[in-house]
This record gives sequence, C-alpha cells and structure tokens, in this order.
Amino acid sequence: MYAIVNIAGKQFKVTQDQFVYAPKMEGEDGASVEFDKVLLVDNDGKVEVGAPLVKGAKVSGKILGHVKGDKVVVFKKKRRKGYKKRNGHRQDFTKVLIEKITK
Repeated sequence: MYAIVNIAGKQFKVTQDQFVYAPKMEGEDGASVEFDKVLLVDNDGKVEVGAPLVKGAKVSGKILGHVKGDKVVVFKKKRRKGYKKRNGHRQDFTKVLIEKITK
C-alpha cells in the first residue's frame, strides 16, 4: 500500500515504515503529525485517485528530528568581465517516519 501526499507544497510517494525528508515543519522530536492532503491511494492494485483529494484518507507519522541537507553551491559568472561570485546554503529538512496510511 502506498499513497501520494502533498506535504508543504511538495508531493511525496510514501509507504508504511518509510523515512521522508520533508521541508522544515513546526514540532519537536517525537511529536506525531498527520497529513490529510492525500492525492492518490493504492491498496494492492486498487488505485483511488482524488479530485483533487481522496476523501477520508490520512497519513500519520512521527517527527524524528530536524536536519540540514547537503550544501548547494551557487556560482555566478559573467565572461570576460572579471565577475565571479560563489555562494551557497544548506536547506533545513524534517525527518518524518510514516507510521500509518488510512483510507
């Protein structure tokens, strides 16, 4: 069984007992979260597509921690002008364990 869920504007394909690195959310470690924006549910070949959401479907999970992603390097250059700019950042993510998919 899997579901496609909208978490903070991004879509994730999730299954039970899976880890998802979602954009940073409010909440402490160990707190439970519930996602009700379920776009699709597949239960052993029975696919149910929402229009736009599947009614009554929920995905529950638990926050395991807040982490930072890999460094993203932003490099700007204009040729023959002597202009080079190097910058970068690390995006914040929340590690979520998907516990249950209910239909």
